[in-house]
Amino acid sequence: MKLFRHYLFVITVILASGLSACSSAPNQESTGEFFDSSLITAKVKARLIDDRITGGFRIKVSTRKGVVSLSGYVNSIFEKDQATLITNGVNGVRGIENGLVIRSVD
Repeated sequence: MKLFRHYLFVITVILASGLSACSSAPNQESTGEFFDSSLITAKVKARLIDDRITGGFRIKVSTRKGVVSLSGYVNSIFEKDQATLITNGVNGVRGIENGLVIRSVD
């Protein structure tokens, strides 16, 4: 898992540096904000993957100006809450939009 986390981090840094551009509109992120958002996304995703409860692969993560959005399906309210706790523990997170849906067991 550490190798995957390291790989994810390196890819994110490469993409952030290659795709970053100066912002011309007020609703777009600046180059620095884009880079920060990319790093936050990579850190959150790595922690979700490493956690034995969330497993992370089913949870999609995106970040914009420090606000992390979580989406996807989880198996329980406990898993949803755990994802929020993990995300909140990442440095730079200013807010969390937890859009995770609890999968119903039929």
